[in-house]
Amino acid sequence: MSLQDFHNITDPREQEKEYVHEVYDEIASHFSQTRYKPWPIVDSFLKSRPDHSIGSDVGCGNGKYIGLNPKLTIFGSDFSGELIRFAEQRCLASDDVLVSDGLNLPHEDSRFDFVISIAVVHHFSTPDRRVEAVRELLRVLRTGGEVLIYCWALEQASSRRGWTDGMEQDVLVPWVTRVDGEEVTKHRYYHLYREGELVKDVGLAGGEVVDHGYERDNWWVIAQKK
Repeated sequence: MSLQDFHNITDPREQEKEYVHEVYDEIASHFSQTRYKPWPIVDSFLKSRPDHSIGSDVGCGNGKYIGLNPKLTIFGSDFSGELIRFAEQRCLASDDVLVSDGLNLPHEDSRFDFVISIAVVHHFSTPDRRVEAVRELLRVLRTGGEVLIYCWALEQASSRRGWTDGMEQDVLVPWVTRVDGEEVTKHRYYHLYREGELVKDVGLAGGEVVDHGYERDNWWVIAQKK
C-alpha cells in the first residue's frame, strides 16, 4: 500500500471512502478499545461549558466524550456505523448518536451552544474539503458559541512517528489489527497540519480564533462563530 495508490484515485470522496471510512468500519472494535482517556484540553473545554448547554461531537467515534460532563447534553455523529454502535452502548439514549457525513450534518443552522471535532478534519483529502468541514461545524453553532477542533500535527519530531517540518503532509498511517487470528495492516489517510495552518483554515471558514495551541502531537483551535 503506497501513497501513490491513494493519489491514483482522483475523486476525493472515493479516496476518503477507501482510506478512511472503510478502514474505520473494519478496525472499529480494536480502535474503540484504545480510545477511553480524555485529552486534557478537551476535558477542560467540556467542563467549562455552562450547565445545561447543548453541544455536538462531530466525529465522535466510540462516544468517549459524550458523557464526560453530565451537566451537558451532547449529540454525537460519525461516518462510521461500526463506531456509532460502540457509542450507542455509552449513551443513555441511542438517538443521541447517529451516522452522518461531516460535510452535511443533519442539524439546523445555529443548533448548538458548542461543538467539538477531535481528530477528524485531517481525514478530508483536499484543502477545500477541510475548510468546508470547518465551515459546517460553524454552521450548526449558534452565534457566539465556540468550537474546539483538533488535527494531527506535522511537527512530531519527538514522537515515535518522527514527522517534522519539511516532510510530506499527506500520509497513510498504518493500523495493525487481527482478523480471524491473522495480523492485518490497514492504512488511514491523514493530512498533517503544519503550525498555523489550522488557524488559517478556521479563518477561511469564517470562524474567529480565540485560542490555539499544541497538545499531544496535535494542533488545536478554539474558535467563535461571529
